[in-house]
Amino acid sequence: MHIINKNIKSVISKNTLNISKEISGNKWATIIRDEIKQSVINRISHGGTQPTICCVLVGERPDSTIYVRNKENACKEVGINAIVHRLPLSVTQLEIIDLIQKFNKDDSIHAILVQLPLPNEINEKDVLSTISSFKDVDALGSPFHIGSLAMRGYVPDFVPCTAQGCIELLKREGIKISGLNAVVLGRSNIVGLPTALLLMQENATVTICHSQTVNLVSHLQSADIIIAAIGKPNFVQKDWVKPGVIIIDVGINRIDDTTRKSGYRLVGDVDFANIVDICGRITPVPGGVGPMTIAMLLQNTFKAAEKQQPVIKI
Repeated sequence: MHIINKNIKSVISKNTLNISKEISGNKWATIIRDEIKQSVINRISHGGTQPTICCVLVGERPDSTIYVRNKENACKEVGINAIVHRLPLSVTQLEIIDLIQKFNKDDSIHAILVQLPLPNEINEKDVLSTISSFKDVDALGSPFHIGSLAMRGYVPDFVPCTAQGCIELLKREGIKISGLNAVVLGRSNIVGLPTALLLMQENATVTICHSQTVNLVSHLQSADIIIAAIGKPNFVQKDWVKPGVIIIDVGINRIDDTTRKSGYRLVGDVDFANIVDICGRITPVPGGVGPMTIAMLLQNTFKAAEKQQPVIKI
């Protein structure tokens, strides 16, 4: 028999009254974009420069091309200037690094983003570490941002956008994280590790589970909050979680579906269809964390412009 933690029970009863169990990333991302758009307008009206981000896209991978286009459109929507540098697959690592160094020195560019993954022959670590920490709005370039996130008394300039989006969703939904047991499924630098650190900052008790974790199910069954980010479709099952659990599903996986024109559909790392009935709150896939990742990128780009070229309001 499952027993719901008193803390989470009060959170769920407070936050699910007369509303859907689904946590809509689309809804909150729209609200955040409107907030950023107004901030950009205010900045420019006081003589500030337009926030500008440079995106580097290598090759023509369909998924990467779509992601960059979505980011470009989102920037235009809120008044951020997006410059996309599309490079051929034949580009060398040195050429990419030289381009980034050029952007680092350009005061009109406030943010730099390299779309991943890069071709196998390119060392992602070497390329990302070239990005100035002041312009590294996805916080993947150096240990500086994550190190600041991990150490008490330090505040990072930027946090990886997907991790930041996960926590922002919980906060926007009014979910009190403090005191809850949180399990992060996955330990990547992009999502798992920074999300765990952010949850610790919110005073959750955090467990990170991964491919070598023993008794994974028992960890998941103790969780009040689950952040799933491992890239395995429908991995987390209904009997692995307790009633009332709050789930943030970061996974975006393609599975075959002959009923769709595309021949596939997108699912998360959690068996949404079966778990939705017993959970307290859950993000859908798509429409959950994905829109928030872009919203956080916009937020970080505006923040970078404010830090590098602050506006003096008289």
